[in-house]
Amino acid sequence: MNLQVARGLFFLAALGVATVAAAAWEQPRSGVIGTEHGEGNCALPKPARPPISAHPDREFMLLMLGLSQGVRSQG
Repeated sequence: MNLQVARGLFFLAALGVATVAAAAWEQPRSGVIGTEHGEGNCALPKPARPPISAHPDREFMLLMLGLSQGVRSQG
């Protein structure tokens, strides 16, 4: 293969790769972030699950008391 033909093929291949890369490049667009209620703050994402109750039940408290009593040293 002639050297000039090889250079031409290499150039076309590099140009093709650069074209595909330029087409796939995605720039974030500038935009205004608004709020639904007009509070002037950015909207917070909704929680994925409901909040967990902060009040433990009685059985759990008794279990924790029993475990803490059993950990005490007997000396």
